[in-house]
Amino acid sequence: MIRMWLTGALLLVSSNYAMGDSAPNGLLVLQTDFGESDGAVAAMRGVVLGVDRQLRIADLTHDITPFDTWQAGYRLMQAAPYWPVGTVFVSVVDPGVGTERRSVVALAGGRYFVTPDNGTLTMLAQRWGIDALREIDERVNRRAGSNGSHTFHGRDVYVYTGARLAAGVIDFSGVGPELAPDTVVVHTVPAVRVDEGRAAGFVPVLDVRFGNVWTNIDRESLRRAGISIGDTVEMVISEGEQVRWRGVIPLTETFGDVPVGTPLSYINSLDNLALALNQGNFATRFGIVAGPEVLCHVRLVDEVERLVDQR
Repeated sequence: MIRMWLTGALLLVSSNYAMGDSAPNGLLVLQTDFGESDGAVAAMRGVVLGVDRQLRIADLTHDITPFDTWQAGYRLMQAAPYWPVGTVFVSVVDPGVGTERRSVVALAGGRYFVTPDNGTLTMLAQRWGIDALREIDERVNRRAGSNGSHTFHGRDVYVYTGARLAAGVIDFSGVGPELAPDTVVVHTVPAVRVDEGRAAGFVPVLDVRFGNVWTNIDRESLRRAGISIGDTVEMVISEGEQVRWRGVIPLTETFGDVPVGTPLSYINSLDNLALALNQGNFATRFGIVAGPEVLCHVRLVDEVERLVDQR
């Protein structure tokens, strides 16, 4: 993971929620890389209900790839905008558990995010900005009797703090000392580049269930490049010096616009360019993975090139 500090320019996208506009609302959303084949998530739920049985608990996912803080941040960005202001999210993907990494609660977009400060907040910082940041004071916000435990802070610190905040046992100031929002740890994110007839970005995440390949090239960037639905495009997915996939395909509205098993590009539910096989798994078939090092280039193909490619 590459660590860097947010610049003041990034904070210009701040959503500017005042504290009173985003009071915790009793909703608690959990995300981990724990899976659900053992008792870890159930233990966290038990801690929540031990704080307040009236809290409403939901799950974002517990299937984050182990230790993948980038993916954790993307899933928060994907889901959080659809939850009411005041919702508390607890995200525990913590490869540095027990080390000196900070434990924080961030206020972003009117929602609260309880997490290790290890890059998980990257996409929220990019989308909304961090309005306020506090470090968890474990002298106050740690489950009683857990001081000897150093490998399950999800149960002992994060979900306990999140539950206390969601239930109103503490307010945001009760989390712990205030931190400068621009000191949050973030991953380096490759910017989308646009030229006439071309755009370039990267593959931040896969649509895991179906194997679709999602990019960060948004609809507006495609518009500025002169690319729109109905066009034929050449797309290249590369990792380092290796080209993982190259093809000339249509940019369609939906999967059924091409025959079953045929590659296509489309605009996904987050308004970004994506690749798919109609009723197939693109990522598995072509060996595509996700991450800031996996780049995507898209180029408008003119009619002559398209006809030559079809021959």
